[in-house]
Amino acid sequence: MDVPFYWVDVFATTALAGNPLALVPDADALPDETMQAIAREFNQSETTFLVRPDRPGADHQLRSFTPAGVEVFGAGHNAMGAWIWLALSGRLDAGRDTFVQQIGDDLLTVRVSAPSSTGVEVSMEQSAPRFLGRVDDRVALAAALGLDAGDLGDRPAEVASTGAEHLLVPARNMKAVDAAQPDTAGLRKLLADAGAEGCYLYTVDLDPGADVGAYARFFNPTVGIVEDPATGTAAGPLAAVLVRDGLVRDPARIVIEQGRRLGRASRIGLSVDGALVTITGSGIVAAEGVLHLFSRR
Repeated sequence: MDVPFYWVDVFATTALAGNPLALVPDADALPDETMQAIAREFNQSETTFLVRPDRPGADHQLRSFTPAGVEVFGAGHNAMGAWIWLALSGRLDAGRDTFVQQIGDDLLTVRVSAPSSTGVEVSMEQSAPRFLGRVDDRVALAAALGLDAGDLGDRPAEVASTGAEHLLVPARNMKAVDAAQPDTAGLRKLLADAGAEGCYLYTVDLDPGADVGAYARFFNPTVGIVEDPATGTAAGPLAAVLVRDGLVRDPARIVIEQGRRLGRASRIGLSVDGALVTITGSGIVAAEGVLHLFSRR
């Protein structure tokens, strides 16, 4: 069996930037164990498979796996990269700019701009924000992140979700965010105890003249991701928290920068209007190829 695949750089305007996504279209014939093996082969934070939807009203269904074989949900770079590819490959109906994606049990609206010389822009609705509780042990938080307690910000750390539960941890400044060196085992245990999947370390104390609203890094040892350069499922709940707490006015538009520490600077656009959180970004198809999967007799 030959399985075509594509490499999409998401939250980027040029190749070799943003967050890379391995994408496998027309994947209905692939069993779960093969999808998981392909995700291990690519060894990216997520590999997304396009399959036929099984819920009325959906245009496409997306399934995403980490290298550890964990299926993840929520609309982040895993979904955005798929829609960028669909638009650039001519797979979307001409004359339409609004579609519905199925991710797990969720049906979420997607808006896609017409491809142009500057690429394609995708905006996706996320699930309504949920605020799931605080983590008050600053010493344990700092130790799990390889920081001192004084490196943490004054705001509380908390678990929030717009499709995936993540622990949002405020840092004192950008220097503290960049200094983090997580203890994998310690962070994994802390996340499990908090009921969270990954950890978004962020600061809103930015350099004068910064054109972004927050600066962040994302760690997710729970599903085998050491560090992710752009995480829409964490940026969404952070934007919702900043609006809820009055740091950003509702309705709000905010840009979160992530990935600089990895040499893959990414800009994640978000808007929050009450319970509606929308994530926006652009990207390009950077590579394509074919997996040769041979059955043994």
